[in-house]
Amino acid sequence: MQPNKLANSPITYFVSRTTKAEWILFIHAAFVNHNMFKAQFDYFKNKYNILAIDIIGHGQSTDTQKGDTIDKMSKWIFDILESESIDKVHIVGVSLGAVLAQDFANHYPHAVSSLACFGGYDINNFNAKMQKENSAKQKLMMLKALFSIKWFAKANKKISAYTSQAQNEFFSMNILFPKKSFMFLATLNRMVNKYKTGQRNYPLLIGCGKFDIPMELEAIKAWKSGEPDCTVVLFENAGHCVNMDVPQEFNKTMAKFWKGASQ
Repeated sequence: MQPNKLANSPITYFVSRTTKAEWILFIHAAFVNHNMFKAQFDYFKNKYNILAIDIIGHGQSTDTQKGDTIDKMSKWIFDILESESIDKVHIVGVSLGAVLAQDFANHYPHAVSSLACFGGYDINNFNAKMQKENSAKQKLMMLKALFSIKWFAKANKKISAYTSQAQNEFFSMNILFPKKSFMFLATLNRMVNKYKTGQRNYPLLIGCGKFDIPMELEAIKAWKSGEPDCTVVLFENAGHCVNMDVPQEFNKTMAKFWKGASQ
């Protein structure tokens, strides 16, 4: 997929079109780029129209201006949809991507066909204690990165993926993450507990790997409790980035979910 960019936006995006198909938007995890979904691109390219982005400060979205912050991602994504004449999308977000996917759904629910979040938490009802623990762990990881991105990437791959292949793929992307891009993550809290979840007019799928950290498993349980109508999936032999650890199982799960969402 060739990179594209709109005027007055730092976001690089990638499009793959096929005839008369629905659209899927993939939003990647922190410290990597859109290529974390390569297995999904290959699997779905002839079945769906695909839109992928590099989050601000990641991949090819590093040409920024003063005042560009991550909490503006939803507006930039919506501008891309309008430019590409896309009315509605199925959204898939992993980790940080799950946060941004929900923020987009909060702002533009009419543009959402379905929402699938993995390795994330309910940003509209995030427990204060859990938020504090999550913030402390993030600061510790950032401290490692200040000393060495390589050291940071080595530690991060074990947290972010379970299988050795996925860990190696994650590391190869993480090693390219610029230290200066940490500043864009500073405004993430602006998206948390700012909206109340209304009636969703689209299906919601949430999940993670069974080998993800205990706090993530707890977050999924709490989210399900708050939205009992959502679908939950826990992937065997997977950690945080489930789409990389178990791509075949992930692809089949998404295909089934989207088929049901379209009926």
